[in-house]
Amino acid sequence: MPKFITIGYGDRAGYERTAPALRDAAHAQDRALLKRGTLMGIAGAPVQVRNADAAGTETKAGPFMSSSLPVAGFAVIEAADLAEAIELVSRTPCAVAHGVVEVWPLEIS
Repeated sequence: MPKFITIGYGDRAGYERTAPALRDAAHAQDRALLKRGTLMGIAGAPVQVRNADAAGTETKAGPFMSSSLPVAGFAVIEAADLAEAIELVSRTPCAVAHGVVEVWPLEIS
């Protein structure tokens, strides 16, 4: 079955202005995704890694990409197709609580 990487963006302000019943339903959707085998986690602090021309590893704390909302979490989900993946994440906390979820098809070689 195809796999998809999801990146959830959101902040506390958006979460708190969402009705509690909607937040509860969104967390229930997360639990349902976990039950079906989704690998899911909250984003920790990122580290950039570079090794130009294999001449030595350099690291830098912090994200490479920037966004108006902080990264909240990641997941690897299985779905029949992109449409199903979108449907599954459309009811999760970041999507419901004034954030956004990116869905990236994972092309496994």
